[in-house]
Amino acid sequence: MLQIQDTLVSLDLLERHFLCDLASCKGECCIEGDAGAPITEDERRDIENLLPEIIDDLSPAAREVIARDGVAYVDEEDDLVTSLVAGGQCVFATFGPGGMCYCAIEKAWREGRVGFMKPISCHLYPVRIKEYPTFTAVNYHRWKICKCAETLGRAKGLRAYKFLREPLVRRFGQEWYDELDATADEYFRQYGD
Repeated sequence: MLQIQDTLVSLDLLERHFLCDLASCKGECCIEGDAGAPITEDERRDIENLLPEIIDDLSPAAREVIARDGVAYVDEEDDLVTSLVAGGQCVFATFGPGGMCYCAIEKAWREGRVGFMKPISCHLYPVRIKEYPTFTAVNYHRWKICKCAETLGRAKGLRAYKFLREPLVRRFGQEWYDELDATADEYFRQYGD
């Protein structure tokens, strides 16, 4: 672990290679799983506010779940997460040509229809954040469906923390990321690649 300001960062974030390979996985992280994407109360409000703009982009089953249960629920680990269709697929998952899965929220953001990109936990994946009273844990989550992303990242020589620069800056700020980057440089100088 590395300490960066008030966070503890898993060494896996530095050591692992990662580059999303949507052509291979087709966005399976939005389809598979036993819980929705972690969100904050503020993000729930943001999503509820933009819902009228994206509701027509969602599947009938997703619209039914949202009408019945809302955009989020508290899961078994007591985390607020996005609602799911049929126990697995995020309600905001939409599909394009070839079965490629897209986030309806991000699609609307890219089209300029909404001002919220998507939940930070989705933007940060494969990083998972855990808040503790005195620090924040920044962990790299390994999941078999992302094996292709690790393989592509290794082939391109792209470390996970470099691939995740934009969401890490969004969550922790530029100063935090610059400290992480400098620490990573020093780590690799001392211990090698």
